[in-house]
Amino acid sequence: MIYGYCRTSTNFQNTEHQKRQILQEYPTAVIYEDKFSGATLDRPEFTKLLKKLKTGDTIVFVSVSRMSRNAEEGFELYQKLFKDGVNLIFLNEHYIDTDTYKKAIQNKFEKTGEKIDYILEGIEKYMIALAGDQIKLAFAQAEKELKDIRQRTKVGMQTAKINGKQIGRAKGSSVTTKKKTETIKLITKHSIDFGGSLTDKEIIELAKVSKKSYYKYKKEIKLSINCIQ
Repeated sequence: MIYGYCRTSTNFQNTEHQKRQILQEYPTAVIYEDKFSGATLDRPEFTKLLKKLKTGDTIVFVSVSRMSRNAEEGFELYQKLFKDGVNLIFLNEHYIDTDTYKKAIQNKFEKTGEKIDYILEGIEKYMIALAGDQIKLAFAQAEKELKDIRQRTKVGMQTAKINGKQIGRAKGSSVTTKKKTETIKLITKHSIDFGGSLTDKEIIELAKVSKKSYYKYKKEIKLSINCIQ
């Protein structure tokens, strides 16, 4: 059985972009989706999916960050599912698919019955350890990227405020409208460019603003973040 898993950070976001990517490559995949933070594995639909899994089943993720943004827990879960015979596929990081890891483990050298076998065994162990390190690194990178995006956005907004730039609605301002304020919040929190999972088109439809206004607000946010670089 092939399953697809999609996750967003809040109930306000949607998973349409992730679902399209998974179903494009795996049309028969049964999709499970959650709207909870990847910083925890306490996700209702994901828990349901884990309970349904059987040996030989496959889970497809768009990215390793959709499985978990906590490196330690993500790697532990990866190992458990691998040992249970569940296949994991990451569309954006195929190099850590379980099939790749499996090949590293099964890539045995033909033994000679000579002392050189000790060297061959050492190489085998090294290759397995290297594959494991790559998986750990992928989860660690996903966790780091999330933290970096949050920090850059936070510091960028603070810097803009110090420099007198207004991001959002100033008290008593007649220029910055409530619509602009709400749209900027949406972009900052949910845009793919700032660590969210919504595309430009999806946010424009959600915010009900013109493309011209949307890209103008997005440019303001980027400029505020670039102040620290």
